[in-house]
Amino acid sequence: MRQILFSALIALAVSITLTPLLIQIFARRALGQEIRVEGPQSHQGKRGTPTMGGIAIVIGIWVGYLGSHVIEMGGESTGPSASGLLVLSLATALGFVGFLDDFIKLRRQRNLGLTATGKYVGQISAAVIFGVLALRFPDATGATPGSRHLSDVRDIATVLLPPSLFLILVCFLVVAWSNAVNITDGLDGLAAGSMGMTLGAYMIITFWQYTNACSRTPDVGCYTVRDPLDLGVVCAAGAAACAGFLWWNAAPAKIFMGDTGSLALGGLLAGLSITTRTELLTTLVGALFVAEIMSVMIQIAMFRTTGNRVFKMAPFHHHFELSGWKESTVIIRFWLLSGISAALGLGLFYNQYLSDVG
Repeated sequence: MRQILFSALIALAVSITLTPLLIQIFARRALGQEIRVEGPQSHQGKRGTPTMGGIAIVIGIWVGYLGSHVIEMGGESTGPSASGLLVLSLATALGFVGFLDDFIKLRRQRNLGLTATGKYVGQISAAVIFGVLALRFPDATGATPGSRHLSDVRDIATVLLPPSLFLILVCFLVVAWSNAVNITDGLDGLAAGSMGMTLGAYMIITFWQYTNACSRTPDVGCYTVRDPLDLGVVCAAGAAACAGFLWWNAAPAKIFMGDTGSLALGGLLAGLSITTRTELLTTLVGALFVAEIMSVMIQIAMFRTTGNRVFKMAPFHHHFELSGWKESTVIIRFWLLSGISAALGLGLFYNQYLSDVG
């Protein structure tokens, strides 16, 4: 537990102090965000706000994670685990894809960075490498970071995927979650605040898996997750880094996380869903992100088939803005929805545990 606390404190300190330095550097070099012309007119005043603040989030997570291991060396920590390093590497790889996207936007002074094909190639490449490595590195009990079983709150014994289908599932999850968080990052603090709550829920889930791990207490209802405590350290660092960044990203934002941050956080969530054996549960814990990307898919499908629109603008947080809600009102209410979905996910997770132990 101390290691989780150290990870959170270090990540928070790094993120909240590094972000204003990035603001100064990017503002001095005029590295400001371009705003969609077709977006809400109230957003046009945000043009020029420094972006790529996700750099502070990624660095904060890594420093918090590694720093906690150094502090607890010889104590709780047995060193960085395969699961923790794989999840963080996936997030960093996607953050690099986002960085390229942000850099191209700034260099060309437009709101279009990488092509869709270029972005998908980067996301899928990172996903394939992660998926291949996730089935390696067995521990003393034979458990690997990932599992070929589909999972809800734990592995579903009756659904075993062949390696090729497992890789396809990993690619789908990585692309879906990274794009979902990216789409949600459209209002000041919306993605950072929502992701902080989602990762907070996963910190509780991973710690519960650790205290009831089959390697520690092989009783009914135990969990066969390879490195649950280390994944909890990752979650704590991620949630705290988001909180530190949110200090500067809250409305009116002094900096945006950009694709650098949103793709990295989406990759972090995808990696956690696989390594914690909770792939289906994640859709409830992170339901806001699911709703955001679904609103875009529904809008596109409806317009292409009927020529009509379901929402005034997608993703649907803009629909409420165009309906007369203040941006701050949309953000706070969406945070509430994110908190509720995270709580429901935790409730479902614990209820399944109670059902298993009778």
